[in-house]
Amino acid sequence: MNETPNVSGPAPGKRVEWNAVAAVIAALIGLLALVVSSYTALLQREQVRAEVWPYLQTVITIDQGGLVVGVENKGVGPALVGGLRIYVDDKPQRGWPDVFDALGLPDLRETRGSTVNGVVIAPGERIQQIGLDDAADFQPLLDRYPRMAMAVCYCSTLGDCWLLDERERRPEHRRTQIDACPARGADEFIDNELVPPATAGDG
Repeated sequence: MNETPNVSGPAPGKRVEWNAVAAVIAALIGLLALVVSSYTALLQREQVRAEVWPYLQTVITIDQGGLVVGVENKGVGPALVGGLRIYVDDKPQRGWPDVFDALGLPDLRETRGSTVNGVVIAPGERIQQIGLDDAADFQPLLDRYPRMAMAVCYCSTLGDCWLLDERERRPEHRRTQIDACPARGADEFIDNELVPPATAGDG
């Protein structure tokens, strides 16, 4: 008696197994697409960060008979200055007259000066902090300048912030990235006209 060959195809269990494999492959493809998309977004954000990256540094120039001490933005994006402190012999000062007194240069108390606190410094912009017109005053200030140190906090337009602290002796450690600029305190260096007037409840 001849047996009839089985032509019914694979068992149902085999079809279920291939469906599971297809589902796993589809899930892996979806996961891979998500990873690629996230990585692309990260690269785009880093590119934007690079395009708005600020970089502040202090500068001293002698030009056309004048000496200028200022802050310059050497980066490619604007710097939003969120805090400034200036120290003499590691002691905080409130204004330029205090700085000159602490340096033993009381004759320079009337020197024109300004602060960068709270301002926006455009890429390539240099803001003058103090300026001297009399060459006789240059050397006394330059001799004492190493006793001064600035600590300035600034942020990019994306909210990335840095603290430049010249009190740090190692140049590579003077600039650190931080989460946000600290709140202004009693040591803040700021122009008198920008200091809010005292109220009866202060003190």
